[in-house]
Amino acid sequence: MGISPNQFRQMQERLGGARRASPVLDAMPGMVSRRHEIILGLDPSLRGTGYGVIRLARPFPRALEHGTITCAVNWPHSRCLLQIMQALREVLQRHRPTLCVVEGLFYAQNLKTALVMGEARGAAMAVAAEAGLEIYELAPRKVKQAIVGYGAAHKLAVAKMVQRLLRLPEAPEADAADALALALAHIQGNGRVGLNLPKRI
Repeated sequence: MGISPNQFRQMQERLGGARRASPVLDAMPGMVSRRHEIILGLDPSLRGTGYGVIRLARPFPRALEHGTITCAVNWPHSRCLLQIMQALREVLQRHRPTLCVVEGLFYAQNLKTALVMGEARGAAMAVAAEAGLEIYELAPRKVKQAIVGYGAAHKLAVAKMVQRLLRLPEAPEADAADALALALAHIQGNGRVGLNLPKRI
């Protein structure tokens, strides 16, 4: 899908500071239950699961931790799934989030790829459920629309906007940026960009 000159200009304005920081910050107060102060975002993948933990704070949300759980290409699936589960348990122990937002399923032309992604997603969600977190999912396009203002935005644009919203010294790597974007998009709820309420799973 292409991008019109007007859409490109709007993205430049958002990243360049010509507009207000983002609808995420405007919609934050009251959008998420006050008891959910720490939120975990997850972008599951067998070889590189992105995660990001944010705390609701004023005047803007604060990133507590983010990164990517990587697995070597020669590892069998079972070892990768164990690595994902063990690493996420450690993250949960460090920060004690109460809510998890995971990237929704997307259409995959390759059935094998879809099955592998489903395995990683299931492992990640099982850890979150084991810890008693409320789990929601958001479609990738809705996350991009909420964060960048364009549902087909490139990963770099998402990472740059996440960096700006969270006042990070540098842009997070792609998988971690997507995870942080999920958490930020959940905060926004159904704000003025028309993001639908996330689906609880």
